[in-house]
Amino acid sequence: MEWFEDEALWTGFAEVMFSAGRAAEAEARVSTSPLLRLPAGAPVLDLGCGPGTYTIPLARRGAAVTGVDLSAALLDRAATAASAAGVDIRLVRADMREFVEPDRYDLAISMYTSFGLFADHDQNMRVLRNVLTSLKPGGRALIDLYGKEIAARDGLAPKIVDVDGGTLLVRGTVLDGWTRFRDDFLLVRGGQARTAVVEHALYSAAELKGMLREAGFADVDCFGGFDAEPFDNHARRLIVRGRRG
Repeated sequence: MEWFEDEALWTGFAEVMFSAGRAAEAEARVSTSPLLRLPAGAPVLDLGCGPGTYTIPLARRGAAVTGVDLSAALLDRAATAASAAGVDIRLVRADMREFVEPDRYDLAISMYTSFGLFADHDQNMRVLRNVLTSLKPGGRALIDLYGKEIAARDGLAPKIVDVDGGTLLVRGTVLDGWTRFRDDFLLVRGGQARTAVVEHALYSAAELKGMLREAGFADVDCFGGFDAEPFDNHARRLIVRGRRG
């Protein structure tokens, strides 16, 4: 079993990985980001949607959103949150290596480093080709990552975060010659300690842009944040966008 297939990870750490602060951040980005501006009714694919962090704000602003995730527990949380928000979303449990719906979407998003989960490069390329096929001609993909340049600039000091009723320690480690990244989580709460591990590919802007072009995307560009600012030494995120020609 690969780490992302372990439902205990998502049930045990969902509150800290998908916090109220992260939900508020997503709501603000959907409201203001030129990268997420859409006409009413636009079909959107949220790949690796988790508990609906972006799915629900996009639906609230009128998009017809399909959220795809492998975790049944996270999809249940997304359904509950959508009901509470009074929005209609479509949720699909599927492996992103297999999910494809040809010519359906105007926009496909992958947020919070939900892309690059697989140790096999060809499997990550397969995901990109599935996304390309699922877009309508002229549709765009938007991939949001913790990029290699940002990791190198900011360093890898452990982070200690106060959470509701406890403390979370996160330690990041670069693996395999700066090609992969590992986060070790330790959550101490209620007199108990719980651990988890998350691994993903670590891409530079040039590497990820090259992958999108190889997959068949056109007009590939790169941003350093959701205000469409340039990807430079001040970048907060690595955001790469490509268009289906």
